Amino acid sequence: MRRLAACLFLLSTIVVSAAAPARAEDYPTRTIKVLTTSSAGGLSDIFMRVLADKLRQRMGQNIIIENRPGGAGNIAMGACAAAKPDGYTICIVDADPLIYNQYLYKNLTYNPETGLTPIVNLFNIIQALIVNSDLKVKNVDELVALSKAKKGTLSYLTASLPLVVYMEHLKKEKGADWVRVPFRGGGEATNAVLSGSTPIALIGIGNVMPHIKAGKMTALVLGNNIRTPQLPNVPTLADTGYKGPPSRSWYGLFAPAGTPKAIVDKINKEVRAVVGEKDFQEKYLFSRGLVPALDTPEEFAAEIKSGRATAQQVVKDAGMGQQ
Repeated sequence: MRRLAACLFLLSTIVVSAAAPARAEDYPTRTIKVLTTSSAGGLSDIFMRVLADKLRQRMGQNIIIENRPGGAGNIAMGACAAAKPDGYTICIVDADPLIYNQYLYKNLTYNPETGLTPIVNLFNIIQALIVNSDLKVKNVDELVALSKAKKGTLSYLTASLPLVVYMEHLKKEKGADWVRVPFRGGGEATNAVLSGSTPIALIGIGNVMPHIKAGKMTALVLGNNIRTPQLPNVPTLADTGYKGPPSRSWYGLFAPAGTPKAIVDKINKEVRAVVGEKDFQEKYLFSRGLVPALDTPEEFAAEIKSGRATAQQVVKDAGMGQQ
């Protein structure tokens, strides 16, 4: 009987040990999946694929990207929050789903404040108001005048709610005539502007710099008051006299809530090691209109909390209450 009990105890110990999560020092032992809110070819999709390859070399495991665009980021966010918190599903997310969506949508499938754990803020985006060059406008006032002359024909898109506020502010103040259309990802947005189906966009310049250089798109104003040597003659919002809400946007990495802190810290350390390299920054950030924003999980969490402090008022000013 004692021998049977001892055997059962040993068996239970083996089962529990097998089911226990891997220790942080052993992590990762298998493929990591990264969910992204953008479509294939979008800014975060392209960046994450480069970063994933560098991390694979450092961490010894494959990292695959799974695109979950649409739903204002809510589709990817819900899937990420619902994933097992073991470090093998993480997500790259922009600011809006974490800061604004709780004030925009009634029935989220995740809790923006408790459903995800910040890992690291990757970069800030230099955004610009750009137009299809066929519109033949060179500044914001000319765009406004064109919209008045062609009532009911112009549309715009942007992923950043503060920049929606900016566009609606112009519309109200100067009598512009345009309508916002849904934003599904950087790749689709770029194609929409190029085709002329949506000829106006406020978008990260990393998506569109080749088309600006080729003369197919025209940059009218920088949307987040960060200058760039890539567009030295383009004014900022502040230069045009705009004093609305802050418009800085970022992309960061997150894990499902409950992911062990040691694993979160390890991912943070590895990512900062890669993105902190000068050559990486020159090739994959500065050249694409991005500014590195590397920080600790705690610093990132504090930044997000601060952003929420003004988000509710921004949503109210935009007249975009919960849907």
